[in-house]
Amino acid sequence: MAEDTPETTSQEQAPVEEQPAAEAAPAPAAPAAPAAPAAPPATPKERKVASRARRGLRRGATPEERQEVRAKKAAARRRRREQEKAKRGDQPREGTPPAEHVPGTPQVRQGKVVSDKADKTITVRIDIAKRHRRYQKIVRSSMTLHAHDETNDANEGDTVRVVEARPMSATKRWRLVEILERAK
Repeated sequence: MAEDTPETTSQEQAPVEEQPAAEAAPAPAAPAAPAAPAAPPATPKERKVASRARRGLRRGATPEERQEVRAKKAAARRRRREQEKAKRGDQPREGTPPAEHVPGTPQVRQGKVVSDKADKTITVRIDIAKRHRRYQKIVRSSMTLHAHDETNDANEGDTVRVVEARPMSATKRWRLVEILERAK
């Protein structure tokens, strides 16, 4: 077996040496004629432009041409989105507002009062638990907001319902609607 290995190695090396010699002879003759037109672009930018041209992705030189390309791409995006909507059957995605919330109607949130120290203002913590779209794990998060409490009726620990309102201060954009459950 030791003798077989050197023979195969010498046999493999012999053709390898012949191939460069065969390629070397016609190589100088072939590039002489088409060398100038087939020269590869020198800079990376030129290579990128040439690649785009081969694929038919040439950028427009004038603003009008660029606008035309943008319009075509926008139309293609619209068509694709319409197809995806039709495929989904217009089912509402997770995290979208409920059907009763249409533009122009104020949003309503339910949460727990975490502070009532400020005059006519309560701080409400809204707890959110929703399923992650990709990993399907339930992700819990919370946000705090400041709500207007005209009568200073809500106390810390109460469960309350607040509604979206006009800005009343730099941070206050909600108004207390009702106290659902008193703290014990």
